[in-house]
Amino acid sequence: MRRREFLISATTGLASALAHGSAARSNVAPLPAAEQVAAEQVATKPQLAKAGHRRSRFGLGFSLYGMKGVPLADAVALCARIGYDCVELPVMAGWLADSARFDAVKQQAFRETLVNAKLRLSAIMENLELVTDAANHEANLERLRAAARIARALAGAATAPPVIETILGGRPDQWNERRNAMAERLLDWAGVAEKERVTIAVKPHVGGALHVPVDAAWLIERVGSPWIRAAFDFSHFQLRGLPLGACLDKLLPFTAFIHVKDSRGDAGKFQFLLPGEGTIDYREYFAELRDRGYAGDVVVEVSGQIHGKPGYDPAAAAKQSYQPLSDAFRAVAAKGP
Repeated sequence: MRRREFLISATTGLASALAHGSAARSNVAPLPAAEQVAAEQVATKPQLAKAGHRRSRFGLGFSLYGMKGVPLADAVALCARIGYDCVELPVMAGWLADSARFDAVKQQAFRETLVNAKLRLSAIMENLELVTDAANHEANLERLRAAARIARALAGAATAPPVIETILGGRPDQWNERRNAMAERLLDWAGVAEKERVTIAVKPHVGGALHVPVDAAWLIERVGSPWIRAAFDFSHFQLRGLPLGACLDKLLPFTAFIHVKDSRGDAGKFQFLLPGEGTIDYREYFAELRDRGYAGDVVVEVSGQIHGKPGYDPAAAAKQSYQPLSDAFRAVAAKGP
């Protein structure tokens, strides 16, 4: 079924949930004790802002992170033929749209490809280490500027630019020692985002220093910028035994972008899977997103654990991922509000 986007009742003013004001850098709130984190994760339920309602598209996309090496025009055409509504563009070093080499001519060609395929660009993918030395931090800021300019160029003047989404690096055991430094550095990222007028969505990762929703919410609130939001990927939280509802309660009010994939194992040993190969109930998931007023896109991310294997078939992965998600979209849309 082509173009299964459905209209949902979406709450505007989500940025107000972030606008608690930028706290002074020297006045970082105490981190909850470890034994309190699990309780907070389940019990704390921040509410969506009540600034009115609008009707918004809720689309299904595919990240071209799962099509490394495939010419961009071919990748977009394939996603359109399968039925996706949107794509995510990786701009990391070594990729076809590497921001250091993706010049104006290439940007214009890609934009025309999207227009001809009747797809939109949901996000720009970067993978940057937040806490690093001064030279690398400056280099990361420059890559964010480049990604933001690409986002604006591809969106055009009449459309809001896609978000820039990135993981933040580090290890889970480094959160306590790094959280203040992460907030400091993210304030610098927020300055770039505000100047460039592009949202940066930071993604908790099961193997990263930022790895659970409660900490992501703390970090975003600590920075206090409407230009810094979250990228939500439940597969990373499922590996830690966290229930979907509790994760959405904590992080969805700050979320600008969603990745979907499945997983098996636990935080110590895990394997990411294509959507539908695991235990996530996507009908329940999409119904929750609709009912909670999520107004962004849901985009398939094929893990490097999968696309890095010999014999990986990107077209087959995109097709296989589409069907269970499209079925879930249709089922939720058919039930209505």
